[in-house]
Amino acid sequence: VINMGLINKAIKFVFDRNYRFLALDQRGVYNSMDDKEYLERKYESIFNIKLDLENPKTFNQKMQWLKLYYRRPEFTQYVDKYAVREYIANMLGEEYLVPLLGVWDNPNDIDFDKLPNRFVLKCNHNSGLGMCICKNKDALNKEQVINGLQKGLEQDYYLTGREWPYKNVKRKVIAEKYLVDESGVELKDYKLYCFDGKVKLIMINSDRNKDCSTKADYFDADFNYVNMTWGYEQSSVVPSKPLYFEEMKMLAEKLSKGMPHVRIDFYIADNRVYFGEMTFFDGSGFDAFGDIKYANMLGEWIKLPEPVVRD
Repeated sequence: VINMGLINKAIKFVFDRNYRFLALDQRGVYNSMDDKEYLERKYESIFNIKLDLENPKTFNQKMQWLKLYYRRPEFTQYVDKYAVREYIANMLGEEYLVPLLGVWDNPNDIDFDKLPNRFVLKCNHNSGLGMCICKNKDALNKEQVINGLQKGLEQDYYLTGREWPYKNVKRKVIAEKYLVDESGVELKDYKLYCFDGKVKLIMINSDRNKDCSTKADYFDADFNYVNMTWGYEQSSVVPSKPLYFEEMKMLAEKLSKGMPHVRIDFYIADNRVYFGEMTFFDGSGFDAFGDIKYANMLGEWIKLPEPVVRD
């Protein structure tokens, strides 16, 4: 039986240089490539236009510029899901931290007997790979979880999009309390996009841990709905304004002061706000906007700073 799908992919691999780059990139072929050259090639391969680093306009273009030319050393602590806890405790207070259940250098050292029935395990240096959201410890395949975490620890997350803050994070596994929001069903993720210390856009992620795809809905700083798509589908029911919306805005603006752009994530559980993470390169600057006007709008909000270059 002739597999036409494989044949078409092979033809595309030979004749489409952008497709070929992305396919080889997934296999680590370009891991040793210079950051600037890599980002230029990847950007062109995804968007089919050249990356303009001399006069970047859109959000995604400016993300690539910031990766290359705005390398503040403290950002490495801020993206480290374990090390950032000290920073958040000092800036906001320990009450905003998701309770920590354990931290390990080696997943084989995890004592599952000491963990509660529900918990979250994740690596401190990446996004997704290795994460375990445990809702019932009795049904947990511990060997599978340990193997997943080991793969996560082995991932060089910096190489996936040349987001340099992840380059020097000392990799660990952390366990945190399993949180449930006011619905008692799923935990929404509130992502506040900050520009020079001001919240200008809010994304609400829903259906994050369900079998269906994650949804995203956007709102301005006054919680007016923004009808845009960016990397995710919109939900079928527009989320309502969260109870602690103004508090999250205040916290995000405090953390983002003096930064050209950062995304601050929060959860709401147990009738309180919890800090999630800080992200400097949403989607690594490679998620397409449904309408170019929003790519330009967010791009205009980023005022590029004087370069700060380091390895």
